[in-house]
Amino acid sequence: MTDLILRHVRPMGAAVTDLAVAGGRFAETAPAGAEVIDCGGRILIPGLVEAHTHLDKSLLGLPWYRNEVGPRLIDKITNEREVKVSLGLHPQVQSERQAIQSVGYGTTHIRSHVDVDTHHGLAGVEGVMATREKLAGLVEIEIVAFPQSGMITRPGTVELMDAALEMGVEVVGGLDPCGIDRDPRAHLDAIFGLAEKHGKPVDIHLHEQGALGWFSMEEILTRTRAHGMQGKVTVSHAFCLGAPERAQVTALQEQMAEERIHVVTTAPAATTVPAVKELRAAGILTGSGSDGIRDTWGPYGNGDMLERAMFIGLRNNLRRDDEVELALHICTQGGAEIMEIEGYGIAPGCLADAVLVEGETLAEAVASRAPRKLVLKGGRVTARDGLCVVAAP
Repeated sequence: MTDLILRHVRPMGAAVTDLAVAGGRFAETAPAGAEVIDCGGRILIPGLVEAHTHLDKSLLGLPWYRNEVGPRLIDKITNEREVKVSLGLHPQVQSERQAIQSVGYGTTHIRSHVDVDTHHGLAGVEGVMATREKLAGLVEIEIVAFPQSGMITRPGTVELMDAALEMGVEVVGGLDPCGIDRDPRAHLDAIFGLAEKHGKPVDIHLHEQGALGWFSMEEILTRTRAHGMQGKVTVSHAFCLGAPERAQVTALQEQMAEERIHVVTTAPAATTVPAVKELRAAGILTGSGSDGIRDTWGPYGNGDMLERAMFIGLRNNLRRDDEVELALHICTQGGAEIMEIEGYGIAPGCLADAVLVEGETLAEAVASRAPRKLVLKGGRVTARDGLCVVAAP
C-alpha cells in the first residue's frame, strides 16, 4: 500500500496533525480508500541514512569470531582479506542480514563501501548488488568500489575498480593514499581518473592523522579543483580534522568548504575526529554511518542510526536540544544530501520514506532510542516495532 493517511503524527516534533501519502509520496490529500494508520502522537522524521558502512563484511548471524588481530591498520586489512576465506563469508547473505537489521532501525538508504581486490576480485560487489536487487522497495543501497587492500601496491586493482564501475557501481572509493599505498599522487590520480572516466563521485577513507592527513587532504583538494568535481567528493573519517592545531585545521576546512568537499564521520571514541559544529559553521556538508558492524575489525555496532546520532553527540559534547538535533540532522538530511537522494524529506512531494520515533522532542528520540514503531519506504510499511517485515536469511 502506497496510499496512506498518517493520523495523529508530529512531523519533526511539531504539533499533532494528519499527513497524507499518495502514490508513495507525501501529498496534500490521500485518495479515497487510503489505509489509515494511527501514529499515536509520535514524531515522524525522514528515513535514517546510513552513509558509511561495509555490507559485504559483517559477521551478523555467524558464530562468534575471536579477534586476536594486531593493532595496526594493515594488520586488520590483511587478516580480514584472509579470514573471509576461512570463515566462508558470503557477501550476499551477510549484506542482506545487515541491511534487513538496518531497516528495522529505520534506515531507508545505505551507502556501502565494498571491497575490490586482487584476492577476491568482484565477489563482494556482485554479492551486494544481488542484495540490492532482492531488497528493492525495502531499502536503497548505493555501492562504493573500495580498494581496501590498496591500489598501487597491488597491480590489477585499478582494472578491477574500472570493471566494478562498468557493472554499475555508483561511487569511486579510496583509502589512505600515504599510509596504505605510500604513493599518494598515483593513488589519487587513479581514483580521480576513474571518476572522470565514468562520471562518478568519489568517497575516500582518510584515517591519516595530523600533518600526514593534512597533506593528503590538500592533494584531494588539488584534484577536486583540477577535475571540476566540486560537490562530488566525500572524505570519510577525516581524523586529521580533529587535530589540536586548530588554526591549521580551520584553514583547511575553509578550502574544503570552498570546493564543497563533504565529510562523513562515524564519531569513534578512540581517535581524533572532525568537530561537527565547526563543520556546520564552515558550511561543510556532514553525514554519518556505522562503519563496520560486528566484523573482523571489532565486535561492535548494530546499524541503528539513532544510536549513531547519540555517539556523535557524546563525541562532540552536544548537550543542548538544538545540538542533539544537529546530530540527528547529520544522520538524516546530511547523509541524504551527500548521496544526492531525490525527493528526501517529509514535505508534500517528497518520497514517503519516514520513521516514527518515540519522545516528546527530537532530542529525546535520540537520547531514548526506543524501538521504531513504524518505518515507511515509498509509503510501504517496511518495519514495525523494530523488526523488518522481511526475515533475515
